[in-house]
Amino acid sequence: MKLLYYSPASYGGIADYAHEQANALVDRGIDVTFLCTPDYPTHRGEKYQIVSVLEEFKSSKINNKVAKAINFITVTLRNFSKLARFIEANHFKYVLFGSYSEYFAPFWSYKLKKLADRGTIFGAIIHDPVRDFVVGSLWWHRWSIACGYSFLKAAFVHEAIALDTVKPMPQLTTTVIPHGVFSFPTTVTSRAETRTNLDLPLDAKVMLAFGHIRDNKNLDLAIRALANFPDLYLIVAGKEQSSGQKPVSFYQNLATDLEVGDRCRWLIKFIPDTEIASIFTATDLTLLTYSSNFRSASGVLNTSTFYRKPCLASGGQGSLKSVVDKYKLGIWIESDNVDEITRGIRQWLENSPHSMWEKYFTENSWNKNVYLVFNQLEKINRDQNIKTRS
Repeated sequence: MKLLYYSPASYGGIADYAHEQANALVDRGIDVTFLCTPDYPTHRGEKYQIVSVLEEFKSSKINNKVAKAINFITVTLRNFSKLARFIEANHFKYVLFGSYSEYFAPFWSYKLKKLADRGTIFGAIIHDPVRDFVVGSLWWHRWSIACGYSFLKAAFVHEAIALDTVKPMPQLTTTVIPHGVFSFPTTVTSRAETRTNLDLPLDAKVMLAFGHIRDNKNLDLAIRALANFPDLYLIVAGKEQSSGQKPVSFYQNLATDLEVGDRCRWLIKFIPDTEIASIFTATDLTLLTYSSNFRSASGVLNTSTFYRKPCLASGGQGSLKSVVDKYKLGIWIESDNVDEITRGIRQWLENSPHSMWEKYFTENSWNKNVYLVFNQLEKINRDQNIKTRS
């Protein structure tokens, strides 16, 4: 099989997922061409062929909201045009999207629908199956969702769900696949060395809030809960998400006001793989205290499990809750509630869960992930050929 993997995300959990999945597809004997941006990080053991022709959003470098929106729309449309031309020029039968997107789909989906009608098989990893972030009018949002699904033949989800495709999509199949565990290099510094570098007591309990700093991670509530535990420390490691979210200064000021600032460590930057190992090794608990509207899988969870760190987690019904409960990967609490975070921390300190790490690794491997993807794409191709012949 020759497959084109479309991945405009350069950093973050979706980009890491795409890298791991593309490598695993190659391991199954699939010839993978990886369409990405020039900012996509390389030299981390990729086995696939990289073609970096997609454009990167420059939102962080644009202060004007109108100019930022124009940049987003322009880059989105250009990237999908480049994708369509690349498929035609190189005769790809199979195309896999690293994530589903509906933004401005009425303006670009028709190009891919034409290719699908001529036999191209499109699949997508649906990381966020509940599309409740509305851009513009509701009718436009719903139309965009329908257009985003209109050309897809295969949807891959991490939890069984009836996708809201707005209107019937008889051509679309939905397959549940596991979210593989991210792999990272081993740490070059010991737990004690990292703690010394961060001015952390060697014998203290340390929590970690990792990844993009976003409002829906409830970091403010975690900081308020921290005030109830005078011997507990917190590391916040990651980049600010965007100008539309609370800045890191909000959380730093809150920590100062609550007199817990001296027990917080702030690593506000993109964390390279070489530092991730040291940070997780130095900590004891990962905070995944998402709001109730979070219903997708969490890349941070899969990073945390790689280092066998339990989590304190919350969110809506979805794959995050399912795997945390099934494999006892941590403590599940009610969302958006500082008292629940306090209760969860106390439960962890008094009786940390006995996580089923090996069972989780076995049942959520990348090999199983791509086996299911490969089989479904092949099945669609067979059915399509039979339909054509009949």
